[in-house]
Amino acid sequence: MENIVWISGSYKEDNRIFNSKIQAEEWADALLPDFGPYLISKINVGYATPDEKVIKYLESILPKWASYNNVKISIHRDITTIDGQEIYKIWTQQV
Repeated sequence: MENIVWISGSYKEDNRIFNSKIQAEEWADALLPDFGPYLISKINVGYATPDEKVIKYLESILPKWASYNNVKISIHRDITTIDGQEIYKIWTQQV
């Protein structure tokens, strides 16, 4: 996980666990402006959250966002535990 720009930590929602899949997907869609510049610049970018629903949706939508900009990426996921709470991480790698 080297050379990754993490966009987590800028919003209060970063630590939120959404009540529904729809809410999580809407939040993930709202992150496009944060991911976009890095994808276009071919910089690896990642996001971390305690809500696995957000990560699952990002896993499906990030390749689409990249392909819209003719960028090829692979997606990586990991889970870490911080203070007893699972944190789900997702990041891109340029291919």
